[in-house]
Amino acid sequence: MDYIILDLEWNQGSEEHGGKEGLQFEIIEIGAVRLNPDKVIVGEFSQLIKPQVYHELHKITSRLIHMQMRELEHGRPFAEVMQEFLEWCGEDCIFCTWGPLDLTELQDNMRYYGMKPLANGPIRFLDVQKLFSKAFEDGRSRRALEYAVDFLKIEKDIPFHRAFSDAYYAGKVLAKMPSEVFGNYSYDVFNPPRTREEEVRVVFDNYAKYISRVFPSKAAAMADKEVSASKCYLCHKNLKKKIRWFTPNGKHYYCLACCDVHGYMKGKIRIRRTEGDEVYVVKTTKFISCEEAEAIKQRKEHASELRRKRRHKK
Repeated sequence: MDYIILDLEWNQGSEEHGGKEGLQFEIIEIGAVRLNPDKVIVGEFSQLIKPQVYHELHKITSRLIHMQMRELEHGRPFAEVMQEFLEWCGEDCIFCTWGPLDLTELQDNMRYYGMKPLANGPIRFLDVQKLFSKAFEDGRSRRALEYAVDFLKIEKDIPFHRAFSDAYYAGKVLAKMPSEVFGNYSYDVFNPPRTREEEVRVVFDNYAKYISRVFPSKAAAMADKEVSASKCYLCHKNLKKKIRWFTPNGKHYYCLACCDVHGYMKGKIRIRRTEGDEVYVVKTTKFISCEEAEAIKQRKEHASELRRKRRHKK
């Protein structure tokens, strides 16, 4: 399996006019490199795209990538470039990006031009920015690409902030990664699961993730047994909750359960809304210390106190 390290440049409407209906960010350049299983660069892709939606470069875009609109007039239509890119990628590959946004914007542009989606559900990919943090820092920080290049003492032989050059440098960073971090996949959920079979269930080194199918409402999602369940992802037992699901803000829900073998387990649910006003949930579960469990108890008490005060004011 090859690694396709992808980077995009995109344009948007001005502050005065906003985004055109149906496409907020228009891709104007696609760059990519191919790494073989030995993490050696064995292929390159670089194409400009002639704009069809926004015919002036946003001032931030122009300043960041040092490009003029007249250069884009020599580009080719998005659908034509995208079809060529997919053929170049082939079928046995995994996408890699610096950060989590590129695949979402790529699929949004594909949908705008009536192209077949990359997948009917979530797409598994490697977020090289996240992997860099896991491999060399605390796993939570998110660094700029140039910082990672400097940290790893990679030669800077072409300028940054163009699609191909940033894909090239991200590929160089990925090639320096220890093999053990490659199992930390991310999931792009531009197309959320529609059936139970499409749902994502995956266990990583120190936590588990579940991406549900869509539901008509938040209440319907939280009433689903699998969404609300607390199951030990190590011994697969259903756990009794010490603290039932609660929300301090209406978007994120937390619970606390306990496994007789592995200890306290924190659950977190993020409610995500689709463009069609449906919802799906991203649930993570993770074993935590007694001190962290106590912090969740205090958070629950604080949320309950705030609700009591709101009711009192009414």
